[in-house]
Amino acid sequence: MRLSLTTLTLPIFAAPRRALRCTLPAMIALGRSRRGLAALSDAQLCDVGITRTEAFAEAGRPLWGAPASWKH
Repeated sequence: MRLSLTTLTLPIFAAPRRALRCTLPAMIALGRSRRGLAALSDAQLCDVGITRTEAFAEAGRPLWGAPASWKH
C-alpha cells in the first residue's frame, strides 16, 4: 500500500474542519441575534423583560461567549 501526503494529513484535519462547519453558522446566527437585540425599541425590550443596558451588554459580548446552555 502506498501512502500519500493527503492520506496521512486528512484524518488529522477532518475534525477541526467539521467543527468549523458546525460552529461558524452558529456564531453568525448568534451575532445576527445580538445585533437584532440591540436594535429593539424600549417597548419591545420591556415585552422581552430586559432593560436597554442588559440588551447592550449582551450585544457587546464576543461571539464565542455564548452560554453553554445555548450550545446544542
